[in-house]
Amino acid sequence: MVDPAIEAYINEKKETWLKNKITQTMNEEEAENKRQEGEEKFSLENWLPDAAKRASQISFASHPCTFSHPSARKNKNSYVTSVIEKSIKAPDGYLRSGNVQVEIDALGNAAALDVYKFLTLKMQDDRKLIDHIEQGSHLAVALLTIQSENYETLRTNFLKIKNTSNNGNTITSSKIKQVFFPVESDYHLLSLLSNSGIIFDLKKRINSIRFSEENKQAREKKRNNVFHEKSFPELYDLYVVGFGGTKPQNVSVFNYENGGRAYLLKSLPPKILQRNIRFPKKNFFMETVRFYHYRSIFEALHKLFQADYNNTRIRTARDFHIQELIDRIIAAMWAVRSIPFNNYRPELSNLKKHQKIWLCPEFQESRESEEHWLGDLCNEISSWIVIAYEKELGKKAIKLGEAERKHIHSLVVNNKEALR
Repeated sequence: MVDPAIEAYINEKKETWLKNKITQTMNEEEAENKRQEGEEKFSLENWLPDAAKRASQISFASHPCTFSHPSARKNKNSYVTSVIEKSIKAPDGYLRSGNVQVEIDALGNAAALDVYKFLTLKMQDDRKLIDHIEQGSHLAVALLTIQSENYETLRTNFLKIKNTSNNGNTITSSKIKQVFFPVESDYHLLSLLSNSGIIFDLKKRINSIRFSEENKQAREKKRNNVFHEKSFPELYDLYVVGFGGTKPQNVSVFNYENGGRAYLLKSLPPKILQRNIRFPKKNFFMETVRFYHYRSIFEALHKLFQADYNNTRIRTARDFHIQELIDRIIAAMWAVRSIPFNNYRPELSNLKKHQKIWLCPEFQESRESEEHWLGDLCNEISSWIVIAYEKELGKKAIKLGEAERKHIHSLVVNNKEALR
């Protein structure tokens, strides 16, 4: 009894052949003759010997040489050796042959692609037909035992698809990218080949991400601003690379099935972002905040200090700009605190005690439970505002009196909770 997968495959080939051969201009007798011809052509007695003879025209290959150059398959030294890589899977963290379970590709005469598909059919036991033939299973013996050809002849011819050498010689091509790798006092020639299984498995996974029904629905809901309970991935900066031009079948079976197109993921070194904020080593107000960062605020304050009259609008504007300075200091505080912990080196820090409690992650508990450090910090902030104004405006600065200093200090104290 023939495996259902084999029966379905032969019937499909027969139907395709009849569809192309039987035309509307034929009469019933001519059409019937074609049907009988099709039955005879695709009977196992006739089709198996023909397929077995053509099996040598195509070769299994995990790394087809034609991905480097479509004409690399043959040179003056005969056909290039087909490579079937058999790496062992290992938890080494590398994306490589063996660690990705993919189907094996094939290359050769495009007219023999049907033989590849036939031999890679999965039987009811989930094993490929070629594996059954190689191991001489009962299924293979039953299939290849026919009257028109000897079993051993059929088996030998079909197994030629797995041949990886030419009369025991390894042959490469000058069209393949090659590297002479130094080994002791000599060189070893390496031919750089692509694992087509990994290439097109990547494409399959990317297409699943981009075009799966679930992700399509999620994107549609996003476009319509409708809630969706699940997130969905997106891949940006994809590049398409083509193999084989208008004849992808000349490169490999997988390439033909994928229309000669594969994806390239963006592979560039990471951009290192320059840090504008560094954890201060000695003094937050000398290393993190700079006078010139606040020049516009100090100039606005200076105009108010120059006014020869005093009213509510002047005082409100003055307090607004002082609060603006305090808010900028608080923003700088959070920027320092957001620096990853491993960028802070306690053994190298010479910060004042109250600044350590204020900024350093190791003092977070003290920062939230103690009060004394806040008094020292408020004094330092109010002093810094006065000094920064005088330094930035230089000789134009108006000398602030004790009343002004106390008022600035009171505004800083009002922000104690924001400074924790």
